[in-house]
Amino acid sequence: MELRFAQRFQKQYKKLPRGMQDKFKERLGLFLSDPTDPALRVHPLRGSHAGYWSMNVTGDIRALYRYDGEDVLLFVLIGTHSQLYG
Repeated sequence: MELRFAQRFQKQYKKLPRGMQDKFKERLGLFLSDPTDPALRVHPLRGSHAGYWSMNVTGDIRALYRYDGEDVLLFVLIGTHSQLYG
């Protein structure tokens, strides 16, 4: 599977503290090895975010992604729960 990162995701990622960036990398590795791992709390979103999925990075940090075809996973947003859904 090919991973892509939207420009907005990249900007948000760069603003995160180093520890959060490292945690995302750790969770991304876990996701790639087992996307159903309960620690990730992966779930599809509804409403204005329908078509996107959420992955838990930390207790409050989420990464939103969508499938772009069968072989591409596009990460579009990363931030706190209130930043993304508020």
